[in-house]
This record gives sequence, C-alpha cells and structure tokens, in this order.
Amino acid sequence: MAWLAVERHILIFHDRWISNRRRCFLLHYAPMIIIAAYILLYYVTQIFILPCQNTFDYTLPLCGAYPCFEYNTFFNKWEFIVHGMLPIILETFASISFVIRVQFQSRRLSRSPQWRKTRRLTIQLSLMSAINICLNIPSILISFAHFCGLPLQYGAQIQEYFIFFVYFITLLFPFVSLCQLPELRKRIKTKIFFLAPQHQRQISRVAPTLMRTQMPTVQ
Repeated sequence: MAWLAVERHILIFHDRWISNRRRCFLLHYAPMIIIAAYILLYYVTQIFILPCQNTFDYTLPLCGAYPCFEYNTFFNKWEFIVHGMLPIILETFASISFVIRVQFQSRRLSRSPQWRKTRRLTIQLSLMSAINICLNIPSILISFAHFCGLPLQYGAQIQEYFIFFVYFITLLFPFVSLCQLPELRKRIKTKIFFLAPQHQRQISRVAPTLMRTQMPTVQ
C-alpha cells in the first residue's frame, strides 16, 4: 500500500513516465515484483530457516503466539520499523501530498475531459489509503509507545483487538472498488437508502400535471 500511494502520483500526474513498455515495467511491475520477492524470501527465511522454536502459553491471549524470530532484538526492530511504521508514514505523507496536488490541479483542469477520467481513480485510491491508514495506525502507535519505553502492560489488552483490524482491510477494499461503479451507486441509493434518482422524481411530479391538463373538461 505504501508503494501504491507513491505510484498514484505517477499514474495521475506523470503518466508519460509509463508511456512505453520499458518504462511501464520499470516503474510499475518491477517495484511490485521486488517487494513481493523480498517479503517471500524474508518470511521463508525467518520461519523455516532461522533456528528457533515457537512456544505457546495457553493461559495468555492468543496463546502467546508471537513468531519466535521477534524475540530477537534486531529482527524485532526491523519488523516494526521497516514492515510496520515506515510504510504507514510513507503512505500517510504520500496520500496527504496527493490530496493537496489534486486540489490545486482540479482548479485548473476541472473542465478537462482527461481530468474527469482520472477523478474516479483518484477517489478510489484515496479511499483505499484512508482505510489502510486508519485501521493500521492504532496498533502502530501503541507499538511505537512500547518501542520508546512504555511498559508492555499499558495498552496490551486493547492492542489485542487492534491487531485484528488489519483483517478488515482486505474485506473493505472490494466495496471501495464497487462503489465507484455508477450503476451500482444508483442501486444502493434506490434499494438501500430509498433515494430515487432526480430525473425519476421529476417525472413523478410532471406526470400528474400532464394527466390533469389532458383530461377533457365536462360541460
């Protein structure tokens, strides 16, 4: 998601950078391949190759089921900084700067057909980042407080609930994409919120008046 927040700047404001296949591969596909390969190699190494054994305490919440490599000081800090805090910070700054650029750009190109095409993509990507940041940042803040010296017993219980917030991210992403479809938005308004489209309300208002004007007068 952090790379997606950076890539949206390229897709919206620097689309010429990916105008040919070579640039598209270097700026679009290559970063995602590198990130996926790094994540795969890192966790395969930590889980299957690192010589440690997981221990479970069935009297603790989640059975104390933290990966054993996190008890290593270096890997614990690396996991929190590189995989947790740094992506959220990068995504937050990239998303805020993206919204600011969109506001300035929309004033100049509000009537441009090209801007109208990218408006839907802008809204969709912004909603996805907002969901990811809002559901990740509570756990990140508590972990950062523990990292800075806060005793582990403070915030430990509430963090157990915040950890499960990340599972809602993948469940909410499809709804963000589907809500950008015009026909689906109309159905949601009519069937869920019971809001009829404006042209239908106008027709329903005009139809009785037409019937009254067309009725013959009885003398």
